Amino acid sequence: MRIMSFSHLSHLDCSRCAERYDADEIHNLCVCGSPLLARYDLGSVTVGPADISGRPPTLWRYHEVLPVRERVISMGEGMTPLLPLPALGREFGVPGLLMKDDGLFPTGSFKARGAAVGVSRAAELGVRAFAMPSNGNASAAWTAYGARAGMRSVVAMPESAPLINRTESAITGSQLYLVRGHIGDCGQMIGALIARSNGELFDASTLKEPYRIEGKKTMGYEIVEQLGWRSPDVIVYPTGGGVGLIGIYKALREMRELGWLTGPLPRLVAVQAGGCAPIVAAFEAGATESTAWPNPKTVAFGITVPKPLGDFLILEALYATNGTAIAVDDTDTLATQALCARLEGTFICPEGAATLAAVRRLRDSGWIKETEEVVVLNTGSGLKYPAEVDVPTLDPGDRLG
Repeated sequence: MRIMSFSHLSHLDCSRCAERYDADEIHNLCVCGSPLLARYDLGSVTVGPADISGRPPTLWRYHEVLPVRERVISMGEGMTPLLPLPALGREFGVPGLLMKDDGLFPTGSFKARGAAVGVSRAAELGVRAFAMPSNGNASAAWTAYGARAGMRSVVAMPESAPLINRTESAITGSQLYLVRGHIGDCGQMIGALIARSNGELFDASTLKEPYRIEGKKTMGYEIVEQLGWRSPDVIVYPTGGGVGLIGIYKALREMRELGWLTGPLPRLVAVQAGGCAPIVAAFEAGATESTAWPNPKTVAFGITVPKPLGDFLILEALYATNGTAIAVDDTDTLATQALCARLEGTFICPEGAATLAAVRRLRDSGWIKETEEVVVLNTGSGLKYPAEVDVPTLDPGDRLG
C-alpha cells in the first residue's frame, strides 16, 4: 500500500540529552541510554483538518506526521469509535463520559497502532527480523504485522501471560519463549538473544525503537478529530510502559504547533494497579523517575511493568498537563469490567476497566467535576481475558424468574 504523499519526518531527537540522529538509519536508544523521538518539519505541513476529513478512516490519514515515507503495512487499523457511556456516566456522576474503544482493532488491542507504524518503518529501513519482550498484546500485534511484512520474529513473554495472546504470537510463526517471571525478566532474555544475534535481530522492545510511539500517538489525533478538533477536559489512560500516554501528549503538542488544536490541553491521568504502581509512587513523591516495583502482580496483565523505560516522559506529561496518577485494586477493576458490560453492553479488557474504576474514584474525590468531559481508553477486547470472568451456569431444570 502506498500513501498519498510523503511523511514530513525530519530527524530523531534523544528525549533526555537532545542528541540528534538521522531518521533514515536504523536506531534503537541514544548513546545515553534514553528513548529517541521522531521529529517532523511541521512548518512544511500545508494540509489541515478539512483535508484530513476526506481521507480513508484509518490512522494513516495523518501520514504527514507519521514516520513512514512510502511502504505501509496495514490491516485497516485506526479511527476506532469514541463511544458515549451514558449509563456509566450517570452511575459515576460524570455525564460527559466517553470511551475510545481500541478493543475493535486488528489483533484485539490498541497495540496494533504501534505495530502497524513500527513494523512499516522497520521494513522500510531494511529490517528483516526483530525480537521483543511482551506481556501479550504487543507481541500478538507485532508478530501479526511482522508476518504480513515477511519478517521473522522472536518473542519472550511471562508464562502467566493470557493463553490467547500466546496463541496469537505462535500461530503467526513467531519464535515464542515463555519465561518464569515478569516482563523485566523477559526483557533480559531478549537482550541476551539480540546480543548473540550478530545484528540479525532488531530490538523492537517498548521505547527501544523510535516508531511504536508514533503509531500510539494517533489515539490523540483521533480523539481530537472525533470531538470536532477540540480537546476533552480529561484523558484517562491505563499505564504500564506508558507509550500511549507519552504518544497522546506528543500528539497534542504537535497539533498545537500545526494550529489544528487551540485552548488548554486535557489533564492526563495515568492509571495503574495497586499491585504494580511505580508511576503512582513517583508522582505522589514529586519525583521525575520511578523506582522498580517489587513483586508486580495484577489481573490487568498489560500494565504489569515494574519500571517503565520512559518513566520520566510519563511523569513529564502528567506534570505539564496538571494531571495525576492513581492506582486501583483488582477487585474494583473486575467489578467495573462487569458493571460496564451490564450497563453498556461493552466487554472491555481489565486495563480499560481500571480506567473506569479510576474515573469513579476521581469523581468521588472531586478531582473530576460533574460538568467535565472525560475520555477513557479501552485498550483491548475483554474476549482476550476469559479466565478473569466468573461465568455462572444454570441447570436446564432451574426455573426462570
